[in-house]
Formats: sequence, C-alpha cells, structure tokens
Amino acid sequence: MANKVDICFSPALYPYYSENEENIVVVVDVFRATTTICAAFAAQAAAVRPVKSLQQAQEAKRQGGIVGAERDADKCDFADFGNSPFDYMSEKLRGKTLIFTSTNGTRAIETAQNAEKIIIGAFVNLQTVADFCIESNRNVLVLCSGWKNRFCIEDALFGGALAEILMKNNFTANADSVTVAQNLWQQAKDNIFDFIKNTEHVVRLQQRFLNQDIEFCLQTNTINLLPVFDKNLNLIVLQK
Repeated sequence: MANKVDICFSPALYPYYSENEENIVVVVDVFRATTTICAAFAAQAAAVRPVKSLQQAQEAKRQGGIVGAERDADKCDFADFGNSPFDYMSEKLRGKTLIFTSTNGTRAIETAQNAEKIIIGAFVNLQTVADFCIESNRNVLVLCSGWKNRFCIEDALFGGALAEILMKNNFTANADSVTVAQNLWQQAKDNIFDFIKNTEHVVRLQQRFLNQDIEFCLQTNTINLLPVFDKNLNLIVLQK
C-alpha cells in the first residue's frame, strides 16, 4: 500500500491530524524558524533546544547558555541572536547547543511532540527532507507553523513543493489541503518571491529591512542537512 502525504495548515488544526502517531511530521516555518535552525546546523551547532516561552529562554541565558529568541519578527533584547538565519553564521555556535524560541516555529515543534518522528523542513533543505521521507516508507504530515495559528502562504507552498516530489515517488494524497498547496506551488514555483511579494509576512519582514532574510529563506536546496527532534533528549539534532 502506498504511503500518504497530508498537510496541516495550522498548529491549531493539528489535533485533527494526529491520530496516527507513526507519521513523519515535517514542521515548517519558512519565515524563519526552520530555515534558521538549518542555518545554525550549517554553522556546526551541536544541537538546538527549542523552548516555548521567553521565560525559559531568559533562564537559559542567566545560566550562561547561547540563546536565540524572537517575538513578532523582532529579536528579544536579552538574547544573543534573533530569528535571522544570518545571525547564526557564527563561529560562536560551533559545537554548542543553542536554546531557541520563536513566535511560531518552536511552538509548532512542541505541538507535534506525540509524533514518532519530527523533522525540520524548509526550502533550503527541501530535497533532503523529501529523500528522508521516501526512504522511511511512512505516511508524511507537513505541519505548517503559520502565523499565530493563522494560515500563511509560504509554509503552504513548501507543503505543495514537498508533496509534488513525494507524489512522483509513489506517495498518494486524498486531502483538499494537498490539492490547494499543490495548486499554489504550481503557480509560484517559477518565481516564488514574485508570487508572495505582497503577502503578510513578506511585508512584515520588509518593514524591518529584512529583505536579505526573505531571499535566503526562499532559496531551495542550499543546506543539505536534516535536523530532527529527539523526544528523549528534547533536542533538535542532525540525522546521521
């Protein structure tokens, strides 16, 4: 029997998708958390500990940890880094564990903690994610982090792009969410930025002069690494 791919457009909807705990859950927050996590590993971070609250991040900082923290697209003043992938291109991370909290992405990771396998997806590691899903021979659920539980188009586009690859490799889909995401991806794939240039989060980042972040996050297959969430350690580590 062929494996299935499905897409959940918001963490608020995840309880309606989580009955199959053997799913591979691909958490995506294109702008910017999952892209940033990939960038941290590209800078040779040893691990990333996602935390939900600012209080947890502040306590980690008081204890001498390296902390990345962002709310509403702005870096938190107590943190070493914010949520820009460019923050993490630093020797300071080499071999270290990063404590990380963001508005949407880290909350989505926590939401999916009942899943058997949680992997971190973004356009920058799209093919690496797809290859792992194909080799694992399991159903795949893309969990879009969205914006404060609301739909966002960039995460849906990633879902459509991943579904396209998987369905060329014997996956099936019978969900409206996949149909919608694939239709969006077909319209966007030749020029993703042009397709989403007036969307909420693009405008939000442009207002903060983060055009470089937008460009970085929309590049495909630039970081061939697969971060995975280890429930036992409560850490994101690289898949070996």
